[in-house]
Amino acid sequence: MDVRKKLSTADKNRIIEMAWEDRTPFDAIEFQFGLTEAETIELMRSEMKSSSFKMWRKRVSGRKTKHRKKRKDEVNRFVSANQY
Repeated sequence: MDVRKKLSTADKNRIIEMAWEDRTPFDAIEFQFGLTEAETIELMRSEMKSSSFKMWRKRVSGRKTKHRKKRKDEVNRFVSANQY
């Protein structure tokens, strides 16, 4: 995970914030920071308390809004006010 080691604390915090947001897909994190879904999950696992990570994973697993391929075709945005 070379990408994860190069991230600043601010970038890590923003990725965690984006991962917690229900409507921000993993594709947006990959587009903005270069982290795949698996790398984002690893980042979350390493940066969060175990109980918080488990709660997040349970909530995110299977959520249509977090996976672009599961979204309806008419939903084609992923930009929030905090994204670049």
